Amino acid sequence: VQLQASGGGSVQAGGSLRLSCEASRRTFSLYGMGWLRQAPGKQRELVAGITSGGSTNYADSVKGRFTISRDNAKNTLYLQMSTLKPEDTAIYYCAAKSSWSTAYDYWGQGTQVTVSS
Repeated sequence: VQLQASGGGSVQAGGSLRLSCEASRRTFSLYGMGWLRQAPGKQRELVAGITSGGSTNYADSVKGRFTISRDNAKNTLYLQMSTLKPEDTAIYYCAAKSSWSTAYDYWGQGTQVTVSS
């Protein structure tokens, strides 16, 4: 499956952004999906995940501020980010994993999010 992320940009602290990730495959609904990010000099980390059934999980650092969702009819994954902080600055990647996989198998190209103080 091919993934195309969009929606990144520059915003001031306290602002909001919504990331989108469009998938190429009609079987999108069968995949677990996630948003991961990588800041300069840091390891890539999972920000939020959503299963094919709609269950979600979040990194502690974004709980209450970020919301992951999916629209299976549009083959699209979203990440609504609110109350952004400078430490949210990173390249954000969307990723997909097959139902039998424990790791993300497919990755989008990444979209830059920059939060200024």
